[in-house]
Amino acid sequence: MKSPLLSFSAIALAGLLAGCNDNATAAKTGAAPRPVVSILVKAQDDQPTGFAGTIQPQFQTDRGFRVLGRLIARRVEVGDAVAPGQVLAQIDPLLLELAVRTSEADLAKAQAQLDNATATESRRRALLAKNVVTQADFDTAQQSLEAATASVKQAEANLTKAHEQRSYATLTADAAGVVTSVDAEVGQMVTAGKKVMTIARTDSREAVVDIPDFAARSLSPGQPFTVSLQADPSVTVTGKIREIAPQADQATRTRRVKIALDRNVEAFRLGTTITVWPVEHATAQTFFDIPASAIVTRDGGPHVWRLDPKTKTVHAVSVEIAEQDSHKVRIGSGLAAGERVVIAGVNSLSNGQIVKFDERNSP
Repeated sequence: MKSPLLSFSAIALAGLLAGCNDNATAAKTGAAPRPVVSILVKAQDDQPTGFAGTIQPQFQTDRGFRVLGRLIARRVEVGDAVAPGQVLAQIDPLLLELAVRTSEADLAKAQAQLDNATATESRRRALLAKNVVTQADFDTAQQSLEAATASVKQAEANLTKAHEQRSYATLTADAAGVVTSVDAEVGQMVTAGKKVMTIARTDSREAVVDIPDFAARSLSPGQPFTVSLQADPSVTVTGKIREIAPQADQATRTRRVKIALDRNVEAFRLGTTITVWPVEHATAQTFFDIPASAIVTRDGGPHVWRLDPKTKTVHAVSVEIAEQDSHKVRIGSGLAAGERVVIAGVNSLSNGQIVKFDERNSP
């Protein structure tokens, strides 16, 4: 009869050997493949894309008085159309009127001195011919005449300047436009150069749109566009790109593009919502839309796990994101049509890892 101690030892030894055999088998076969969910990458149809924007003035001017004064009248409000030379606002002209009167008095005084100096010079010229006065006396009379003449010219210039400054009391429109803002009220003291209102010119308009950075890269100044009203798409006008923002907005990843209209159409009022379409399409870049869950950040940049159906392994691929939201990501570069990427379980994978996937259950 075997002792219980020997039986227990035999059982423990058998279990230990079985465990070693299991570890050896796992080492040979490797870990079980990790199940993942994947999709096939499909290229988006390259259809002409329209971009929404608004009509804005190509030029707008901040209008203000050239002299200090108290605002006594403002003839326009926001939204009013103005014509060239139309009176916009006025300041109290009293001090400027007094300056004009002072300059007029100075001119009258200088003119009287000139008349006196002219008469004196004429008399001494006649007396010098008769040797009654000396040459020095005649020279003094001539100098006085020249000084009086200069004083008259100075007084005339001062009067012209005073009249010019008097005209600064009235603010007028320098071109046809629309008042877009008002920054001063009647009774307010305005300093020289302070903005009183802003006038947007209506003789040159442009379409302003925010275009995604990936699409703006293929654009260039002078490229033609068709602009249509969103309220009535049948109303269209053509234009050319005048300006492209040098860098994209950090929040929206869009660039502001300004398209100068070839002609002014009354329907395209300032602030009107429009849609712009490229007239000629160059070879467009191919984009791929994938779920946002497929993106994983590695080495400070966005990556996706590309799955090789033959080897059933995954590899991290750096991609460029053109657009994204909470559900979808548009890939600009890094992928090709027909490739398979992992969209679930991306945070626990490693390069070369074997995975398990079911093509029939893939989205």
